[in-house]
Amino acid sequence: MVFLTRRYRFSAAHRLHNEALSTEENARLYGKCNNPYGHGHNYTVEVTVCGPIDASTGMLIDLETLDRIVEQEILERFDHAHLNLDVANFKGRVPTTENLCVEIFNLLWDKLNGRGLARLEKVRLEETSSNFVEYMGQSPNPVKGVISEK
Repeated sequence: MVFLTRRYRFSAAHRLHNEALSTEENARLYGKCNNPYGHGHNYTVEVTVCGPIDASTGMLIDLETLDRIVEQEILERFDHAHLNLDVANFKGRVPTTENLCVEIFNLLWDKLNGRGLARLEKVRLEETSSNFVEYMGQSPNPVKGVISEK
């Protein structure tokens, strides 16, 4: 089994705010990240695929194919977006790094699996130099806004 990780970058803004909570509860829970105007991050996302090496190509996956899928599914959707306002997947859902990482995994799952022998293993999303989230799942979670352990 071989693991290949490819790194990508995008910039996005968000506001950590839960409509079900009071103004005071949101301020206490999210602090400065609850700024009504939002704030931005330069995210780094790492996509890890795994599988056997293809004997005819010597590769796990064609990098151009992987890049094209990530560009279409992730970068075009999230780069220079305000996650709360511009991304339908986060309407009514708090765009934390945890939720964004799971969303990226779910968006890539069907597009990467079934293309040859490689399969999606993990997504790692770095929000700051001190904060990152990793998600490994068996399949996308069909219940919007609920994350279960896989």
